[in-house]
Amino acid sequence: MKDIVYILYVVILGGIAVFTGEIVTFVMLGVILIALHNILKVQQEISRKLDRLNQREKE
Repeated sequence: MKDIVYILYVVILGGIAVFTGEIVTFVMLGVILIALHNILKVQQEISRKLDRLNQREKE
């Protein structure tokens, strides 16, 4: 369900960008959002690994 909302959000922003002539801004925001999403995934992976490591130490 989250993916559908994100896709709808991008389509709406893309339409607004086309009508206002801000295509470059739209593309740059897309690049920034992709970078932030990648950073979030790496942080979540690190957190999972640390949780597993902490649980092993407690045993």
